[in-house]
Amino acid sequence: MYFIGYDIGSSSIKAALLNADTGICVASATCPEKEMAIDVPHPSWAEQDPESWWQEIIRATGLLLSRFAVDPAQIKGIGIAYQMHGLVCVDKNQQVLRPAIIWCDSRAVDIGNTAFKNMGETYCLSHLLNSPGNFTASKLRWIQENEPHLYERIHKVMLPGDFIAMKLTGEAATTISGLSEGTFWDFTENRVDAALLKYYNIDEQLLSAIVPTFGVQGQLTAAAAATLGLAPGTPVTYRAGDQPNNAFSLNVLQPGEAATTAGTSGVVYAVHDKNSFDKKSRVNTFVHVNNDPAHTRNGVLMCLNGTGIANSWLKNLVGDITYPEMNQLAAQAPIGAAGLQVFPFGNGAERILENKSIGATVSHLNFNRHQRAHLMRAVQEGIVFGLNYGMDIMAEMDLNIHRVRAGHANMFLSPLFREAFANTANVVIELYNTDGAAGAARGAAIGAGYVNAADAFRGMECLSVIEPNAALQTQYRDVYGDWLNGLRTLLQ
Repeated sequence: MYFIGYDIGSSSIKAALLNADTGICVASATCPEKEMAIDVPHPSWAEQDPESWWQEIIRATGLLLSRFAVDPAQIKGIGIAYQMHGLVCVDKNQQVLRPAIIWCDSRAVDIGNTAFKNMGETYCLSHLLNSPGNFTASKLRWIQENEPHLYERIHKVMLPGDFIAMKLTGEAATTISGLSEGTFWDFTENRVDAALLKYYNIDEQLLSAIVPTFGVQGQLTAAAAATLGLAPGTPVTYRAGDQPNNAFSLNVLQPGEAATTAGTSGVVYAVHDKNSFDKKSRVNTFVHVNNDPAHTRNGVLMCLNGTGIANSWLKNLVGDITYPEMNQLAAQAPIGAAGLQVFPFGNGAERILENKSIGATVSHLNFNRHQRAHLMRAVQEGIVFGLNYGMDIMAEMDLNIHRVRAGHANMFLSPLFREAFANTANVVIELYNTDGAAGAARGAAIGAGYVNAADAFRGMECLSVIEPNAALQTQYRDVYGDWLNGLRTLLQ
Protein backbone atom coordinates (compact mmCIF):
# COMPACT_ATOMS: atom_id res chain seq x y z
CA MET A 1 0.00 0.00 0.00
CA TYR A 2 1.06 3.58 -0.65
CA PHE A 3 0.59 7.06 0.80
CA ILE A 4 0.97 10.49 -0.77
CA GLY A 5 2.49 13.45 1.06
CA TYR A 6 2.19 17.05 -0.12
CA ASP A 7 4.35 19.91 1.16
CA ILE A 8 2.87 23.31 0.25
CA GLY A 9 5.75 25.76 0.47
CA SER A 10 6.01 29.38 -0.58
CA SER A 11 8.64 28.56 -3.23
CA SER A 12 7.36 25.20 -4.49
CA ILE A 13 4.95 22.31 -4.01
CA LYS A 14 6.57 18.96 -3.28
CA ALA A 15 4.91 15.57 -3.47
CA ALA A 16 6.13 12.14 -2.39
CA LEU A 17 4.77 8.61 -2.82
CA LEU A 18 5.65 6.32 0.09
CA ASN A 19 5.65 2.53 0.05
CA ALA A 20 4.39 1.83 3.56
CA ASP A 21 5.74 -1.72 3.60
CA THR A 22 9.35 -0.68 2.97
CA GLY A 23 9.25 2.90 4.28
CA ILE A 24 10.87 4.08 1.05
CA CYS A 25 9.66 6.96 -1.10
CA VAL A 26 9.33 5.44 -4.56
CA ALA A 27 8.66 8.71 -6.39
CA SER A 28 8.80 12.44 -5.77
CA ALA A 29 8.04 15.61 -7.68
CA THR A 30 8.53 19.34 -7.25
CA CYS A 31 6.45 21.96 -9.05
CA PRO A 32 6.92 24.42 -10.59
CA GLU A 33 10.40 24.09 -12.08
CA LYS A 34 11.20 27.66 -11.06
CA GLU A 35 10.36 29.09 -7.66
CA MET A 36 6.82 30.37 -7.25
CA ALA A 37 6.51 34.12 -7.14
CA ILE A 38 5.62 36.00 -3.99
CA ASP A 39 3.62 39.12 -4.81
CA VAL A 40 4.60 42.30 -2.98
CA PRO A 41 1.88 44.86 -3.79
CA HIS A 42 3.19 47.15 -1.02
CA PRO A 43 6.43 47.22 0.97
CA SER A 44 6.45 44.55 3.72
CA TRP A 45 3.50 42.70 2.15
CA ALA A 46 3.72 39.13 0.83
CA GLU A 47 0.89 37.37 -0.96
CA GLN A 48 0.21 34.31 -3.10
CA ASP A 49 -2.87 33.03 -4.94
CA PRO A 50 -4.07 29.89 -3.12
CA GLU A 51 -5.44 28.51 -6.38
CA SER A 52 -1.88 28.47 -7.72
CA TRP A 53 -0.95 26.00 -4.95
CA TRP A 54 -3.79 23.75 -6.07
CA GLN A 55 -2.69 23.90 -9.71
CA GLU A 56 0.84 22.88 -8.72
CA ILE A 57 -0.57 20.01 -6.61
CA ILE A 58 -2.36 18.79 -9.73
CA ARG A 59 0.87 18.93 -11.75
CA ALA A 60 2.95 17.31 -9.01
CA THR A 61 0.45 14.47 -8.61
CA GLY A 62 0.52 13.85 -12.35
CA LEU A 63 4.31 13.64 -12.26
CA LEU A 64 4.20 11.20 -9.33
CA LEU A 65 1.82 8.87 -11.13
CA SER A 66 3.86 9.07 -14.34
CA ARG A 67 7.08 8.21 -12.50
CA PHE A 68 5.74 5.22 -10.61
CA ALA A 69 2.91 3.03 -11.85
CA VAL A 70 0.51 2.49 -8.98
CA ASP A 71 -3.15 1.56 -8.88
CA PRO A 72 -4.89 4.57 -7.25
CA ALA A 73 -6.86 2.10 -5.12
CA GLN A 74 -3.56 1.15 -3.44
CA ILE A 75 -3.10 4.72 -2.18
CA LYS A 76 -4.62 4.54 1.29
CA GLY A 77 -4.14 8.07 2.57
CA ILE A 78 -2.95 11.61 1.89
CA GLY A 79 -0.88 13.81 4.21
CA ILE A 80 -0.45 17.58 4.02
CA ALA A 81 2.34 19.84 5.25
CA TYR A 82 2.12 23.55 4.60
CA GLN A 83 3.68 26.97 5.04
CA MET A 84 2.65 28.22 8.47
CA HIS A 85 0.86 31.39 9.64
CA GLY A 86 -0.79 32.22 6.31
CA LEU A 87 -4.39 33.42 5.96
CA VAL A 88 -6.81 32.19 3.29
CA CYS A 89 -10.37 33.55 3.20
CA VAL A 90 -13.21 31.84 1.35
CA ASP A 91 -16.88 32.62 0.86
CA LYS A 92 -19.84 30.29 1.44
CA ASN A 93 -19.18 28.70 -1.98
CA GLN A 94 -15.57 27.96 -0.95
CA GLN A 95 -14.27 30.53 -3.43
CA VAL A 96 -11.12 32.45 -2.54
CA LEU A 97 -11.90 36.08 -1.73
CA ARG A 98 -8.40 37.57 -1.93
CA PRO A 99 -4.78 36.48 -2.25
CA ALA A 100 -3.42 34.64 0.78
CA ILE A 101 -1.47 36.78 3.24
CA ILE A 102 1.50 34.48 3.78
CA TRP A 103 3.95 33.90 6.62
CA CYS A 104 6.52 36.60 5.79
CA ASP A 105 3.95 39.39 5.29
CA SER A 106 4.52 42.11 7.89
CA ARG A 107 1.44 44.32 7.52
CA ALA A 108 -0.14 43.19 10.80
CA VAL A 109 2.88 43.71 13.05
CA ASP A 110 1.52 46.89 14.67
CA ILE A 111 -1.90 45.29 15.15
CA GLY A 112 -0.35 42.36 16.99
CA ASN A 113 1.96 44.52 19.06
CA THR A 114 -0.96 46.71 20.12
CA ALA A 115 -2.99 43.63 21.07
CA PHE A 116 -0.07 42.35 23.12
CA LYS A 117 -0.08 45.58 25.08
CA ASN A 118 -3.86 46.08 25.40
CA MET A 119 -4.79 42.48 26.18
CA GLY A 120 -1.92 42.37 28.64
CA GLU A 121 1.45 40.76 28.13
CA THR A 122 0.90 38.50 31.12
CA TYR A 123 -2.38 37.21 29.72
CA CYS A 124 -1.03 36.68 26.20
CA LEU A 125 2.07 34.84 27.36
CA SER A 126 0.26 32.64 29.88
CA HIS A 127 -2.66 31.73 27.59
CA LEU A 128 -1.37 32.08 24.00
CA LEU A 129 2.30 31.48 24.94
CA ASN A 130 3.03 34.19 22.36
CA SER A 131 2.31 37.75 21.43
CA PRO A 132 -0.47 37.88 18.79
CA GLY A 133 2.35 39.43 16.75
CA ASN A 134 2.20 39.00 13.01
CA PHE A 135 0.31 35.73 13.10
CA THR A 136 -2.90 34.65 11.38
CA ALA A 137 -5.34 36.20 13.86
CA SER A 138 -3.70 39.61 13.50
CA LYS A 139 -3.76 39.30 9.70
CA LEU A 140 -7.49 38.63 9.86
CA ARG A 141 -7.96 41.72 12.02
CA TRP A 142 -6.08 43.71 9.35
CA ILE A 143 -8.61 42.59 6.74
CA GLN A 144 -11.44 43.56 9.09
CA GLU A 145 -9.99 47.06 9.48
CA ASN A 146 -8.83 47.67 5.92
CA GLU A 147 -11.11 45.57 3.69
CA PRO A 148 -14.44 45.59 5.58
CA HIS A 149 -16.61 44.84 2.54
CA LEU A 150 -14.52 41.76 1.81
CA TYR A 151 -14.49 40.77 5.48
CA GLU A 152 -18.29 40.68 5.49
CA ARG A 153 -18.22 38.03 2.75
CA ILE A 154 -15.88 35.65 4.61
CA HIS A 155 -17.48 32.32 5.46
CA LYS A 156 -14.34 30.55 6.70
CA VAL A 157 -10.72 31.49 7.36
CA MET A 158 -8.04 28.88 7.10
CA LEU A 159 -4.36 28.16 6.93
CA PRO A 160 -2.75 27.16 3.61
CA GLY A 161 -2.91 23.45 4.45
CA ASP A 162 -6.55 23.76 5.48
CA PHE A 163 -7.30 25.26 2.06
CA ILE A 164 -5.65 22.37 0.22
CA ALA A 165 -7.50 19.88 2.42
CA MET A 166 -10.74 21.67 1.54
CA LYS A 167 -9.93 21.39 -2.17
CA LEU A 168 -9.37 17.67 -1.67
CA THR A 169 -12.35 16.87 0.55
CA GLY A 170 -14.81 19.73 0.13
CA GLU A 171 -14.76 20.26 3.91
CA ALA A 172 -13.38 23.24 5.85
CA ALA A 173 -11.41 21.98 8.86
CA THR A 174 -8.29 22.74 10.87
CA THR A 175 -6.25 21.27 13.74
CA ILE A 176 -5.37 22.38 17.26
CA SER A 177 -1.77 22.70 16.15
CA GLY A 178 -2.92 24.96 13.32
CA LEU A 179 -5.02 27.10 15.63
CA SER A 180 -2.03 27.51 17.93
CA GLU A 181 0.19 28.72 15.08
CA GLY A 182 -2.43 31.36 14.26
CA THR A 183 -2.48 32.39 17.98
CA PHE A 184 -6.13 31.37 18.22
CA TRP A 185 -5.48 28.66 20.84
CA ASP A 186 -5.70 29.06 24.63
CA PHE A 187 -3.14 26.67 26.14
CA THR A 188 -4.49 27.23 29.66
CA GLU A 189 -8.14 26.55 28.86
CA ASN A 190 -7.39 24.05 26.07
CA ARG A 191 -9.82 25.71 23.66
CA VAL A 192 -10.06 28.56 21.17
CA ASP A 193 -9.05 31.73 23.00
CA ALA A 194 -12.24 33.69 23.71
CA ALA A 195 -10.42 36.82 24.90
CA LEU A 196 -8.49 37.18 21.65
CA LEU A 197 -11.62 36.73 19.54
CA LYS A 198 -13.44 39.31 21.66
CA TYR A 199 -10.58 41.81 21.46
CA TYR A 200 -10.31 41.43 17.67
CA ASN A 201 -14.11 41.25 17.27
CA ILE A 202 -13.79 37.96 15.36
CA ASP A 203 -16.78 35.61 15.23
CA GLU A 204 -15.70 32.10 16.22
CA GLN A 205 -17.93 30.77 13.41
CA LEU A 206 -15.29 31.98 10.94
CA LEU A 207 -12.93 29.32 12.27
CA SER A 208 -13.10 25.85 10.78
CA ALA A 209 -14.08 22.69 12.63
CA ILE A 210 -11.27 20.93 14.50
CA VAL A 211 -10.01 17.55 13.26
CA PRO A 212 -7.15 15.47 14.70
CA THR A 213 -3.65 15.86 13.32
CA PHE A 214 -3.53 12.09 12.74
CA GLY A 215 -6.78 10.48 11.63
CA VAL A 216 -9.44 10.71 8.95
CA GLN A 217 -10.02 14.41 8.23
CA GLY A 218 -12.19 13.95 5.15
CA GLN A 219 -12.28 11.96 1.94
CA LEU A 220 -11.32 12.80 -1.61
CA THR A 221 -14.34 14.05 -3.55
CA ALA A 222 -15.20 12.59 -6.93
CA ALA A 223 -14.31 15.89 -8.61
CA ALA A 224 -10.94 16.20 -6.88
CA ALA A 225 -10.16 12.55 -7.55
CA ALA A 226 -10.89 12.96 -11.25
CA THR A 227 -8.70 16.05 -11.42
CA LEU A 228 -5.78 14.35 -9.66
CA GLY A 229 -6.11 10.87 -11.14
CA LEU A 230 -6.69 9.34 -7.70
CA ALA A 231 -9.48 7.19 -6.28
CA PRO A 232 -12.62 8.85 -4.88
CA GLY A 233 -12.94 8.35 -1.15
CA THR A 234 -9.18 8.28 -0.50
CA PRO A 235 -8.90 9.76 3.02
CA VAL A 236 -6.85 12.75 4.10
CA THR A 237 -5.30 11.42 7.31
CA TYR A 238 -2.60 13.90 8.41
CA ARG A 239 -2.05 17.65 8.44
CA ALA A 240 0.63 19.84 10.03
CA GLY A 241 2.48 23.11 9.52
CA ASP A 242 5.80 22.79 7.74
CA GLN A 243 7.98 23.13 10.82
CA PRO A 244 6.10 20.72 13.12
CA ASN A 245 5.98 18.40 10.11
CA ASN A 246 9.70 18.83 9.44
CA ALA A 247 10.36 17.81 13.05
CA PHE A 248 8.00 14.86 12.69
CA SER A 249 9.64 13.81 9.42
CA LEU A 250 12.95 13.62 11.33
CA ASN A 251 11.38 11.63 14.19
CA VAL A 252 11.72 14.59 16.55
CA LEU A 253 8.85 13.91 18.93
CA GLN A 254 10.17 13.84 22.50
CA PRO A 255 11.37 16.54 24.94
CA GLY A 256 14.97 17.52 24.34
CA GLU A 257 14.95 16.59 20.66
CA ALA A 258 15.42 19.29 18.01
CA ALA A 259 15.12 19.71 14.27
CA THR A 260 16.33 22.39 11.94
CA THR A 261 15.69 23.42 8.38
CA ALA A 262 17.17 26.04 6.08
CA GLY A 263 14.93 26.58 3.08
CA THR A 264 13.47 29.99 2.19
CA SER A 265 13.47 30.68 5.91
CA GLY A 266 15.54 28.98 8.57
CA VAL A 267 14.11 27.34 11.66
CA VAL A 268 15.28 25.58 14.78
CA TYR A 269 12.42 23.67 16.41
CA ALA A 270 12.77 21.97 19.80
CA VAL A 271 10.20 19.77 21.55
CA HIS A 272 9.26 20.71 25.10
CA ASP A 273 6.89 19.14 27.62
CA LYS A 274 5.94 22.46 29.21
CA ASN A 275 3.81 25.45 28.26
CA SER A 276 6.86 27.70 28.15
CA PHE A 277 7.36 31.06 26.45
CA ASP A 278 9.88 33.77 25.76
CA LYS A 279 8.92 36.94 27.63
CA LYS A 280 9.56 39.04 24.51
CA SER A 281 7.91 36.49 22.16
CA ARG A 282 11.06 36.40 20.03
CA VAL A 283 10.68 32.64 19.71
CA ASN A 284 7.28 31.00 19.75
CA THR A 285 5.56 27.97 21.20
CA PHE A 286 3.02 25.95 19.25
CA VAL A 287 1.24 22.62 19.76
CA HIS A 288 3.35 19.77 18.36
CA VAL A 289 1.90 17.01 16.21
CA ASN A 290 1.94 14.34 18.96
CA ASN A 291 0.52 16.46 21.76
CA ASP A 292 -2.24 14.81 23.79
CA PRO A 293 -4.00 15.58 27.10
CA ALA A 294 -1.80 13.16 29.03
CA HIS A 295 1.53 14.17 27.46
CA THR A 296 2.21 17.80 26.70
CA ARG A 297 4.29 18.12 23.56
CA ASN A 298 4.91 21.63 22.32
CA GLY A 299 7.29 22.86 19.67
CA VAL A 300 9.42 25.91 20.50
CA LEU A 301 10.23 27.54 17.19
CA MET A 302 12.74 30.20 16.27
CA CYS A 303 12.54 31.49 12.73
CA LEU A 304 14.97 33.49 10.60
CA ASN A 305 13.04 34.77 7.58
CA GLY A 306 16.08 35.49 5.43
CA THR A 307 17.82 32.15 4.89
CA GLY A 308 17.71 30.35 1.54
CA ILE A 309 16.06 33.41 0.05
CA ALA A 310 19.23 35.40 0.85
CA ASN A 311 21.40 32.82 -0.89
CA SER A 312 18.97 32.71 -3.82
CA TRP A 313 19.07 36.50 -4.08
CA LEU A 314 22.85 36.38 -4.29
CA LYS A 315 22.76 33.60 -6.90
CA ASN A 316 20.41 35.61 -9.09
CA LEU A 317 22.51 38.72 -8.60
CA VAL A 318 25.73 36.99 -9.64
CA GLY A 319 24.11 35.04 -12.48
CA ASP A 320 25.21 31.92 -14.39
CA ILE A 321 26.35 29.96 -11.36
CA THR A 322 25.00 26.89 -9.59
CA TYR A 323 24.57 26.45 -5.86
CA PRO A 324 27.35 23.81 -5.68
CA GLU A 325 29.66 26.24 -7.49
CA MET A 326 28.70 28.96 -5.02
CA ASN A 327 29.50 26.64 -2.12
CA GLN A 328 32.90 25.79 -3.59
CA LEU A 329 33.68 29.44 -4.19
CA ALA A 330 32.56 30.49 -0.71
CA ALA A 331 34.86 27.88 0.84
CA GLN A 332 37.85 29.61 -0.76
CA ALA A 333 37.38 32.62 1.53
CA PRO A 334 38.64 32.42 5.14
CA ILE A 335 36.41 32.03 8.19
CA GLY A 336 34.98 35.48 8.85
CA ALA A 337 35.18 36.41 5.14
CA ALA A 338 38.07 38.79 5.81
CA GLY A 339 35.86 41.06 7.94
CA LEU A 340 32.88 41.18 5.56
CA GLN A 341 29.59 40.80 7.43
CA VAL A 342 26.06 40.10 6.17
CA PHE A 343 22.92 40.57 8.27
CA PRO A 344 20.25 38.64 6.32
CA PHE A 345 17.14 40.39 7.63
CA GLY A 346 15.66 41.39 4.28
CA ASN A 347 12.55 39.21 4.19
CA GLY A 348 10.06 41.01 6.40
CA ALA A 349 9.74 41.59 10.12
CA GLU A 350 11.92 39.23 12.14
CA ARG A 351 10.43 37.74 15.29
CA ILE A 352 13.86 37.20 16.85
CA LEU A 353 14.38 40.97 16.49
CA GLU A 354 11.06 41.69 18.28
CA ASN A 355 9.20 42.05 14.96
CA LYS A 356 11.49 44.76 13.63
CA SER A 357 12.00 45.15 9.88
CA ILE A 358 15.56 46.40 9.61
CA GLY A 359 16.33 45.11 6.11
CA ALA A 360 19.45 43.24 5.08
CA THR A 361 22.85 44.87 5.55
CA VAL A 362 26.30 44.23 4.11
CA SER A 363 28.91 45.70 6.42
CA HIS A 364 32.65 46.43 6.16
CA LEU A 365 32.76 45.89 2.39
CA ASN A 366 36.20 46.81 1.04
CA PHE A 367 36.37 47.22 -2.76
CA ASN A 368 40.08 46.47 -2.82
CA ARG A 369 39.89 43.37 -0.66
CA HIS A 370 36.61 41.54 -1.03
CA GLN A 371 35.72 39.34 -4.00
CA ARG A 372 32.74 37.15 -4.86
CA ALA A 373 34.02 34.36 -2.63
CA HIS A 374 34.01 36.64 0.41
CA LEU A 375 30.44 37.76 -0.22
CA MET A 376 29.22 34.21 -0.75
CA ARG A 377 30.84 33.07 2.47
CA ALA A 378 29.59 36.09 4.39
CA VAL A 379 26.01 35.34 3.32
CA GLN A 380 26.22 31.75 4.55
CA GLU A 381 27.91 32.77 7.79
CA GLY A 382 25.37 35.56 8.32
CA ILE A 383 22.53 33.05 8.01
CA VAL A 384 24.21 30.71 10.51
CA PHE A 385 24.81 33.59 12.92
CA GLY A 386 21.16 34.67 12.66
CA LEU A 387 20.05 31.14 13.49
CA ASN A 388 22.48 30.97 16.40
CA TYR A 389 21.16 34.28 17.71
CA GLY A 390 17.74 32.64 17.91
CA MET A 391 19.18 29.57 19.59
CA ASP A 392 20.72 31.82 22.24
CA ILE A 393 17.18 33.04 22.98
CA MET A 394 15.98 29.43 23.23
CA ALA A 395 18.75 28.74 25.73
CA GLU A 396 17.24 31.45 27.95
CA MET A 397 14.13 29.21 28.09
CA ASP A 398 16.28 26.30 29.33
CA LEU A 399 16.28 24.72 25.89
CA ASN A 400 19.94 23.84 25.60
CA ILE A 401 20.33 22.10 22.26
CA HIS A 402 23.27 19.79 21.75
CA ARG A 403 22.13 17.74 18.75
CA VAL A 404 19.90 18.67 15.81
CA ARG A 405 18.45 16.64 12.95
CA ALA A 406 18.00 18.01 9.46
CA GLY A 407 17.09 16.81 6.01
CA HIS A 408 19.92 16.58 3.51
CA ALA A 409 18.55 19.50 1.51
CA ASN A 410 18.61 23.25 0.90
CA MET A 411 21.38 25.10 2.77
CA PHE A 412 22.47 21.89 4.50
CA LEU A 413 23.77 20.69 1.14
CA SER A 414 26.62 23.18 1.63
CA PRO A 415 29.63 21.72 3.53
CA LEU A 416 30.60 25.24 4.56
CA PHE A 417 27.14 25.92 5.98
CA ARG A 418 27.19 22.67 7.95
CA GLU A 419 30.67 23.42 9.32
CA ALA A 420 29.72 26.96 10.35
CA PHE A 421 26.46 25.80 11.96
CA ALA A 422 28.01 22.97 13.98
CA ASN A 423 30.92 25.05 15.26
CA THR A 424 29.07 28.30 15.96
CA ALA A 425 26.21 26.61 17.82
CA ASN A 426 28.37 23.81 19.29
CA VAL A 427 25.91 21.15 18.16
CA VAL A 428 26.12 17.79 16.47
CA ILE A 429 24.21 17.75 13.15
CA GLU A 430 22.58 14.57 11.87
CA LEU A 431 21.49 14.63 8.22
CA TYR A 432 18.73 12.31 6.99
CA ASN A 433 17.31 11.24 3.64
CA THR A 434 13.92 12.83 4.16
CA ASP A 435 11.95 15.98 3.47
CA GLY A 436 8.59 17.54 4.30
CA ALA A 437 6.63 15.68 1.62
CA ALA A 438 8.04 12.32 2.77
CA GLY A 439 7.18 13.26 6.35
CA ALA A 440 3.61 14.11 5.35
CA ALA A 441 3.31 10.71 3.65
CA ARG A 442 4.57 8.96 6.81
CA GLY A 443 2.07 10.97 8.85
CA ALA A 444 -0.69 9.86 6.49
CA ALA A 445 0.28 6.23 7.05
CA ILE A 446 0.00 6.67 10.83
CA GLY A 447 -3.23 8.62 10.54
CA ALA A 448 -4.79 5.94 8.35
CA GLY A 449 -3.93 3.32 10.97
CA TYR A 450 -1.76 1.19 8.70
CA VAL A 451 1.55 1.98 10.41
CA ASN A 452 2.37 2.69 14.04
CA ALA A 453 4.69 5.48 15.12
CA ALA A 454 7.59 3.09 15.71
CA ASP A 455 7.41 1.62 12.21
CA ALA A 456 6.66 4.87 10.40
CA PHE A 457 10.33 5.75 10.02
CA ARG A 458 11.47 2.57 8.33
CA GLY A 459 13.50 3.49 5.28
CA MET A 460 14.81 6.72 6.81
CA GLU A 461 18.61 6.72 7.09
CA CYS A 462 21.17 8.98 8.71
CA LEU A 463 23.43 10.01 5.84
CA SER A 464 26.11 11.86 7.78
CA VAL A 465 27.00 13.31 11.17
CA ILE A 466 28.85 16.60 11.56
CA GLU A 467 30.52 17.26 14.91
CA PRO A 468 32.08 20.48 16.19
CA ASN A 469 35.84 20.87 15.86
CA ALA A 470 37.52 22.58 18.82
CA ALA A 471 39.92 24.66 16.72
CA LEU A 472 37.26 25.78 14.26
CA GLN A 473 34.82 26.43 17.05
CA THR A 474 37.10 29.06 18.58
CA GLN A 475 37.39 30.85 15.23
CA TYR A 476 33.66 30.79 14.52
CA ARG A 477 32.72 31.96 18.00
CA ASP A 478 35.11 34.92 17.70
CA VAL A 479 33.62 35.89 14.33
CA TYR A 480 30.11 35.43 15.73
CA GLY A 481 30.98 37.80 18.58
CA ASP A 482 31.99 40.46 16.07
CA TRP A 483 28.77 39.85 14.12
CA LEU A 484 26.73 40.26 17.34
CA ASN A 485 28.37 43.62 17.98
CA GLY A 486 27.41 44.68 14.48
CA LEU A 487 23.81 43.58 15.02
CA ARG A 488 23.58 45.52 18.25
CA THR A 489 24.70 48.63 16.37
CA LEU A 490 22.01 48.08 13.72
CA LEU A 491 19.32 47.69 16.38
CA GLN A 492 20.18 50.90 18.21
